[in-house]
Amino acid sequence: MNSIECDVLIAGGGPTGVTLAILLAQQGVSVLVAEKESAIYPLPRAAHLDHETMRILQAAGVADAVAATSRTTDRYDFLTADGQVLLRFEGTARTGPGGWPGANMIHQPSVEEALRARLAELPKARLESCWDVQSFAEGASGITATIATPQGEQQVRARYLVGADGARSPVRKASGIAFEDLNFEEPWLVVDVLVDDPSRLPDVNLQICDPARPTTCVLMGQGRHRWEFMILPGETPEQVSSDAFVDKLLEPWNVKGAVRLERKAVYTFRARIAQQWRKGRVLLAGDAAHQTPPFAGQGMCSGLRDAMNLAWKLAAVVRGAPDSLLDTYKQEREPNLRATIDMAVMMGRTVCITSRWGAFVRNMKFKLARALGKLPDGPVDYPPVSGGAILTGTSGAGSYFPQPVIKGQRLDAVLGEGPWLLDRDRLGAADLAPFRQALETWFDKHEVQAVLVRPDRHVFGTGSREALEGSWRALLAAG
Repeated sequence: MNSIECDVLIAGGGPTGVTLAILLAQQGVSVLVAEKESAIYPLPRAAHLDHETMRILQAAGVADAVAATSRTTDRYDFLTADGQVLLRFEGTARTGPGGWPGANMIHQPSVEEALRARLAELPKARLESCWDVQSFAEGASGITATIATPQGEQQVRARYLVGADGARSPVRKASGIAFEDLNFEEPWLVVDVLVDDPSRLPDVNLQICDPARPTTCVLMGQGRHRWEFMILPGETPEQVSSDAFVDKLLEPWNVKGAVRLERKAVYTFRARIAQQWRKGRVLLAGDAAHQTPPFAGQGMCSGLRDAMNLAWKLAAVVRGAPDSLLDTYKQEREPNLRATIDMAVMMGRTVCITSRWGAFVRNMKFKLARALGKLPDGPVDYPPVSGGAILTGTSGAGSYFPQPVIKGQRLDAVLGEGPWLLDRDRLGAADLAPFRQALETWFDKHEVQAVLVRPDRHVFGTGSREALEGSWRALLAAG
C-alpha cells in the first residue's frame, strides 16, 4: 500500500475544510483534503456570509470572486401574519468592521468553486475527490489514516487530522465524541428558485411569523431566491415536497411566472455542539463540531471562523510551537459559537410558534419591547475572545480588530498575512497614510501605544512594543 505524508489531513472538502486548507498552505503547511464526493454539490445550501467571514475569504484570496456573485440587502424583518414588524435588523448592507457588507447573500456552489480554484494554485495543498477516510489510528508522532479511493486503499500519515466532514462526521463518531443537544429541532421544507423577474420578489430578507405556517423568504446569490416553510404536525416530507404542495405554498407570494423551481429539500434544523473539539491529534471544525438553526445566517460563517482560528494555531504548532496551543481552539471559539446559536434559537423560537394564542402573546411582547427600544435593531455583535491565546488584562485583548476601507483599499491588503505589531510610530508610515485616522481612533479609544493583532485579526494584546514582542514569542516558543 502506498503512503502519503503531510502535515495536516482534512476529511471533508466543503467550505470549512477547503478554506482551512488554503490558510494552512499559504503559511507553508503541507495539507491534503480528502473529499468523499466526486464534485461540488451543485445546488444552493448556505445563504449568507457576514462581514467577518468575507474578510476570512479575503485572506484566502477569493473574496472578490465571491462578492461578484453575491447580493446585499438593507434589512432583515420579522413580520406578523398581517405584516406588522416584530423585529427589524437594519443596516445589513453597510460595511461592517471586517471591511465588507454586513450581509452577503451567496450561491454556495460559486463560493466553493472559487475556493477550490484558489486551492489548486497552492503547491503545498491538494484535494482528492472520491477519497473517503475509512479509519485512522494515532501514534506518538501523528495520525495514520486509511482512505478508500478509486484506485484502491491509500494510507496517509499526517501530524494532525481535522474532521470537517459535516453534521454526520465519521471522524467525530470514530473519535467517540458526543454532541450536547441544545434542545431545538424543527423540520422545514426548503425551496430554492431561479428568478426571471426580480421586480416581483421582496428585496429584503423576511421571517413571516404566521402561526398557520411560519415562513422564511430570503435573497440568495445572483438570480436566485429561497423560501423555507415549517412542516406542521401530521405532514410528511413526501407530502410537502410534491410539486402541487410547493405551488400552493408559493401561491400567496404571487410569483408564478417570475420564478422557476431549482431545488426542494426537507431539513431538520438543529442546535448542537460537540462536547470536545479536540481529542489528541484529531480536531473538529464546521458542522462536524456544531450545528445551528439558520435563522441568524451563521451556519457557514461559524465554520469559516473555525478555520481562521485553527489555521494559524496549527501552522504555529507545525513550525514548533507547543501542542497545547491547540487547546485554546475550543476555549476561544465555543463562547462565540454558543452566543451565535442562542441568537439563532431565539429567532427560531420567535418564528416557530404555531399556536394562535401563543402568537398573539408573542406579538404583544415584541411590540411593547420594540416601542420601549429594548430589541436589537442592527447587525448583531457576538462575544470577543475572552480567554486563551491572548494577553488578558490588557486593553482590547481578544477584541476584533477592524479593517478600515479607504477609497476601495483594505487594510489587510497593505499589512498582509500573519501577525501585525503596530505602534503609533508605525502609523506614520507612507503605506498606512490612508488608514492613519481610523487606526489612531482605535488607539485613542483603547488608550494604548502599541497593539499586536493575531493572524485571525483578533487582538492578542496591547502595551509596549517590546513587551508584546516578548509575550508573542513566549506563546509560540517550543516547550
